[in-house]
Amino acid sequence: MDAVEFIHGVEPDTIPSDVKRHAKRFLLDLIGVAAAGSKLDASRIMRETALQLFAAPQQGSRLFFDGRSASIAGAALANAMTIDSFDAHDGHPLTKGHAGCGVLAGLLAFLESRMPENAKPRSGADMLADLIVGYEIAIRSGIALHGTVADYHTSGAWVALGVAAVGVRTMGLPHGQTRHALGIAEYNGPRSQMMRCIEHPTMVKDGSGWGAMVGATAAVLAGKGFTGAPAITTEREDVSEWWSDLGIRWRLSEQYIKAYPVCRWAQPAMEAAAALRRGHSFNLGAIEGVTIRIFREASKLAARSPRTTEEAQYSLPFPVAALLVRGQVGPAEIDGAALRDPELLRLSNLITLVEASEYSSRFPAERWADATIVLKNGERLVSQPAVARGSAENPLSDQEISAKFHMLMRASGQQSRAAEIEDMVMSIDKLTASAHLVDSIMAR
Repeated sequence: MDAVEFIHGVEPDTIPSDVKRHAKRFLLDLIGVAAAGSKLDASRIMRETALQLFAAPQQGSRLFFDGRSASIAGAALANAMTIDSFDAHDGHPLTKGHAGCGVLAGLLAFLESRMPENAKPRSGADMLADLIVGYEIAIRSGIALHGTVADYHTSGAWVALGVAAVGVRTMGLPHGQTRHALGIAEYNGPRSQMMRCIEHPTMVKDGSGWGAMVGATAAVLAGKGFTGAPAITTEREDVSEWWSDLGIRWRLSEQYIKAYPVCRWAQPAMEAAAALRRGHSFNLGAIEGVTIRIFREASKLAARSPRTTEEAQYSLPFPVAALLVRGQVGPAEIDGAALRDPELLRLSNLITLVEASEYSSRFPAERWADATIVLKNGERLVSQPAVARGSAENPLSDQEISAKFHMLMRASGQQSRAAEIEDMVMSIDKLTASAHLVDSIMAR
């Protein structure tokens, strides 16, 4: 089955139940992350810009937890950036990035717009199937891109195809226009350099907003007859290995959910440090130094005194220090007063990052780290090799995901609607219409 046939052939009753379960977990998690992200400056700036530059037509698409409307492209841009601004969203190890962020933003932009005007309202089961299709197309496009080019591009480069896929499904475009939508999205997708933001963290983040905007625009263009096929990451012969089991192997089920709102690459080190904190009794003031052995790419997360939340989210030493000091890393540990906490900064600056060749050789399929704490009395506390929690092999429980969701909704002032949203998400395939769920996410 090729990508176009898959986009049109998937129906709610053709998707395995375990895949639907995973998708519900990702959806709930993304909504919580969007709520937290909506409180950050990057989201605020992007929403204001979308309203200024992408004015809504008569029937626009609203912005997450905001209520105001932009165009389909503007809403896709702003809403993906809102999720991306708070680095706690799901991802796939082989893409080294995030599919759900852009795909959900694009899907909701199209559902909100009710385009075309005669489109039938989509049920909750339809919405879930749309989301799953977007994930599968985006993830495989990302794996194919990284398998065929030398540079490491942001998620926006390939999530554009996933957004185009959900756009053509909701618009009901035929196969030929679908093929062109994928080609337009791939051709114009932002092939931005991810390591640039890793080494110099700013609000540009993972490019997901721009990829969502391009994907949404591509679907609308294709619907009007604009051409752009082929998409080489879906059609070229040398990528066939990543598409041959489409509809059989569900890549969505291989994803992780983050336990902490920082780069996934930092999280194995955080687990190693947490294990030492649980297993030993020591005074933080007695720490003389901390050595983290990690894979090469994660050693670039070197900011020790972050000035912004972006620098804190793309740091390894700072969240490790926060976890040692506070025993948790949530919204309060990566922004605001925490960035000026003298104890966090003192400990963060005692952390040394060392590349471990045995861990580098296992990246990106696996991410490992270990930690050594040296006390002033000469005692050395050494952890076992650790991986991040939340992967397909080491998943968070449904209870942990629910707790994370409610924590994020509470921190963002949205706790009053959290229970209702959770109930709708976890029973989404039983909803006769998706509109109430969407409204609950978009209303101010």
